[in-house]
Amino acid sequence: MHILLLEDLPEIRQWLKALVMQVFPKAQLVESARVHDALQQITATRFDLALIDLGLPDGSGVEVVEALREQQPDAQSVVVTIHDDDDHLFPALQAGAFGYLLKEQSRDLLAEQLQRITQGEPPLSPSIARRVIAYFASQARQQKEEAPLLPDVSLTERENEVLLRVAKGFTLPEIGQQLNLSRHTIADYVKQIYRKLNVSSRAEAALEAQRLGLFKRTPR
Repeated sequence: MHILLLEDLPEIRQWLKALVMQVFPKAQLVESARVHDALQQITATRFDLALIDLGLPDGSGVEVVEALREQQPDAQSVVVTIHDDDDHLFPALQAGAFGYLLKEQSRDLLAEQLQRITQGEPPLSPSIARRVIAYFASQARQQKEEAPLLPDVSLTERENEVLLRVAKGFTLPEIGQQLNLSRHTIADYVKQIYRKLNVSSRAEAALEAQRLGLFKRTPR
């Protein structure tokens, strides 16, 4: 497992490094302190996971989240930050972040949340999870009200099956195993779905899946 750790403060980076090695003891860790360095690392190394701070000396960690989404769609980006406001949270999710954790949490709680990644669950701090749920609920009501004005999206049955699993937080390998398809095939389906729905992240895909009524289905 290859993990990218992007954090500019040395003492916090060491703290996070110890945390990561506690949860993923066999991982190979690559450390960066700048957006520029992290972007270079992405071109050189294939990552499974990236822990990304947002406020960095040469830019925003959102740039790295976007780069990973575009260049390494199988990699999972998890924001680790002090910012718990909407102006930081939702741009990160829309950029493709799989999780969002607050540094103020205890080490044990952070470790527990990171461990959920192995189960395919997005790691979210409790306050962030409540904010996301409230946002989804608000968006769902708005989407429902506007539904008659929205054009129908033509997805194949297979694309619907993949979208439902993406929205439920399953990883690409897990979806491939469930549908008896390769991870690369699933990645191609995800690209097609995102293009058809005009979305660019799991959060937006989840909203579309809800609007399309896919959550009423039971994955087969």
